[in-house]
Amino acid sequence: MKNIMKAALAASAALTISGAAMAGSTDGKVQVKAMATLVAPDGKITSVELDNIGLPAGTQTKADDNFVPTIAAEYFITPNVSLETICCVTQHDVTGTGPLDGAGLVSNANIIPATLTAKYHFGNGSGFKPYVGAGPTYFIFIDEKAGSTAQALGATRQKMNDKVGFALQAGFDLPLNDRGLGLSVDAKRYFVNTTARWYAGDTEVLRTRHRIDPWVVSAGLAYRF
Repeated sequence: MKNIMKAALAASAALTISGAAMAGSTDGKVQVKAMATLVAPDGKITSVELDNIGLPAGTQTKADDNFVPTIAAEYFITPNVSLETICCVTQHDVTGTGPLDGAGLVSNANIIPATLTAKYHFGNGSGFKPYVGAGPTYFIFIDEKAGSTAQALGATRQKMNDKVGFALQAGFDLPLNDRGLGLSVDAKRYFVNTTARWYAGDTEVLRTRHRIDPWVVSAGLAYRF
């Protein structure tokens, strides 16, 4: 957590230095942001498609939250319409609830939420500008592993399916000076489902569908030029 916040602060400092060194503008075509971000996924099971290990009735799951640094890049097509993409990697564990409360099922699932949103910015001029946005996302899962409990039940490896989804977005930008430096606050709600598979050797022993649907809330510095 401390290392993550240090990285976000370092990125924000870099933007501040850039703002002093480059000729920024509050109505420039390009905006970049360095943000500290909370990723809060759901992770619940929506269906069990295969169960050869005997999950107890009423078993449910949840994914843990994570704080990560993120970078966003935005291009303004018009003063009020822009396209934005983000770059981050977030890591999560999935544990059981109900009869398997606290059981480790998925360990260190790294997710790249490749996202492109079209945004509409309200208001004219260079002052406070709220916005809304929406667009597609593609969740890429990397290097996930079976959790400790799943391993004890015989699962030797685990796989989450990459998945296309959708994101809604709202937030605001607030200029801090007339040279392009600003404050940005952003919230996204993703709608993504995925399939999780556990294997014993080459044999699939458990397959479940999950609702990921994370809230992604960010705040940080922006530089527009």
